[in-house]
Amino acid sequence: MGKVTGFKEIEREVPTRRPVAERVNDWFEVYQPFPEEKVRSQGARCMDCGVPFCHTGCPLTNIIPDWNDLVYRNRWRDAIRVLHSTNNFPEFTGRICPAPCEASCVLGINEPAVTIKNIERTIIDHAWNEGWIKPELPSQRSGKRVAVVGSGPAGLAAAQQLARAGHLVTVFEKCDRIGGLLRYGIPDFKMEKHHIDRRLTQMEAEGVTFRTGVHVGVNFSTKELSRDFHAILLAAGAEQPRNLPIPGRELKGIHFAMDFLPQHNKRNAGDRIPDEQWISATGKHVVIIGGGDTGADCLGTCIRQKAASIRQFEIMPKPPNSRDRSTPWPLWPLMLRTESAHEEGGDRYWSILTTRFEGDEAGNVKNLCTVGVGAPPNFEQLPGTEEVVPADLVLLAMGFTGPVKSGLVDELGVELDARGNVKADDDFMTSVPGVFAAGDSRRGQSLVVWAIAEGRQAARGIDKYLMGATSLP
Repeated sequence: MGKVTGFKEIEREVPTRRPVAERVNDWFEVYQPFPEEKVRSQGARCMDCGVPFCHTGCPLTNIIPDWNDLVYRNRWRDAIRVLHSTNNFPEFTGRICPAPCEASCVLGINEPAVTIKNIERTIIDHAWNEGWIKPELPSQRSGKRVAVVGSGPAGLAAAQQLARAGHLVTVFEKCDRIGGLLRYGIPDFKMEKHHIDRRLTQMEAEGVTFRTGVHVGVNFSTKELSRDFHAILLAAGAEQPRNLPIPGRELKGIHFAMDFLPQHNKRNAGDRIPDEQWISATGKHVVIIGGGDTGADCLGTCIRQKAASIRQFEIMPKPPNSRDRSTPWPLWPLMLRTESAHEEGGDRYWSILTTRFEGDEAGNVKNLCTVGVGAPPNFEQLPGTEEVVPADLVLLAMGFTGPVKSGLVDELGVELDARGNVKADDDFMTSVPGVFAAGDSRRGQSLVVWAIAEGRQAARGIDKYLMGATSLP
């Protein structure tokens, strides 16, 4: 514990966001620089608790008090060593993780929690700036070949761990660039993509092979995969979007969020999107159905595309402004969260159910009809709350129902659980020997931090399967 009285003397302070009028006109990350001297002071607020609940709040079990103390003591190189011991990609989690560790911080019982997420991000950014992040090569190669299907955070974490264990790893990605949802699901204003690119350079130097444009089960046979590799990891995510099958769903101008969001990331990367495929919010009345993170990402993107108006609908009731009594510390709190996009514009509505879409003569969506509803689980419709809302563009951001079954999953014949996700045992092996699963494809739609944790655990299971034992953490 670097400063015994730090939590009493120093108040919580986090980076401020750039002015709204500035950031809505670009796609750069929204946060202002934060001096490292202040980060060190924030590290001093950590109490080095006898039972650090932040460990269990973090799916990666990051050793948080240790690197908080090291930052306070200006021992940055030791801090990144400790941070990397549990987390392959802190530059991702330090930007887009909702920080369940902070929700379980002991100081947070009666004071603002330690700024764990910002300290984490500063440690890794400092390490990159100092040139400390180098390829970590194995002492010898096993000769075992592992195929990783999907290049999101679960697949990348597993691939890096397996390469460092000496295996020959090939990552297959159906898109034209590596990164999965990190690349195409997260807008650039939340995480710029150069953070992914420099990790890929490191991983290639460690021996990982990346193959893009390969959609296993579509343009690449699963039989080839089984023939050419000693083990296979399914890390293709949970990409089956939840639909809204109501009257008028067939109208033009109604799109899933993940048909909309990747387009602007591709355009920002220099790709050309044909006009007939481009989904634009410019000058349109937009309705986003879904009040979660994906909906907020759509909101920020529509604002930057200069939509005429934006409404965001959520069927659940409005959460309380502070931690609800139903989720006491150290649980993840039920409470209202305001993302950067919510500061920038648009209107949020709760307890709203969309009942049908209305279109014009050309078959384009024109309006949607809504009704207010009561509390879950019944969501009883409330008479007299019906409304017709203008909408030229509707974005469905209601989450995902699991992995896409056709192709890869069906052809491999792996067993599914009751929720339709790929079923796996404690070593992350599926019902098919030598085939493993991790991340959203195994646990369903979840957080980046969970995906990295599962990728690391699956790598351990694969190494144990291939070698009979494992020394991977």
